[in-house]
Amino acid sequence: MAKLYFHYSTMNAGKSTALLQASHNYRERGMETYLLTARFDDRSGAGEIGSRIGISAKADGFDGNSDLFDMIEKRMKSSTLSCVFIDESQFLSYDQVWQLARAVDDLNIPVMCYGLRVDFLGKLFPGSAALLAMADEMREVRTICYCGKKATMVVRQDGDGNVITEGAQVQIGGNETYVSLCRRHWREATGERFPL
Repeated sequence: MAKLYFHYSTMNAGKSTALLQASHNYRERGMETYLLTARFDDRSGAGEIGSRIGISAKADGFDGNSDLFDMIEKRMKSSTLSCVFIDESQFLSYDQVWQLARAVDDLNIPVMCYGLRVDFLGKLFPGSAALLAMADEMREVRTICYCGKKATMVVRQDGDGNVITEGAQVQIGGNETYVSLCRRHWREATGERFPL
């Protein structure tokens, strides 16, 4: 029976690596997968899901206007799909998460979403909030704070390493911009200004 999965964590936990490994496992057994990622995140190149450890794969892009049910249904008509993988799922809209749920329910295809749970302000991303509400199964991908405790939060830094405590929710970046921390060290780094 197909399910909607949400694999979540903070930055630099290996979500994209896990996604690419899971897709590889399907393909190694002769099963076709369909990879999707946020169109505006082109750090690995346009139409690529890339990992910090250097592996990558081609993917179709989605944006706020994409009908994911329609995209999946069309892909299923042209090939026998075994699983759909969504990278950067925090950027999905509420409606798009429902589209994925419909694909699971009506097309009987498993959908594995990988994304951030919270932003640098400690607030849920819209796609993550919808996935937390609708996913059949949720799995945390863990990483650690510099103190060794589990990291559940992330801070955004400027070019000089100073913590930024305001700004747009979405800013694409990697290790040069974001640092994963445990909640205690996130509170210290942000001066306990949050939540707003």
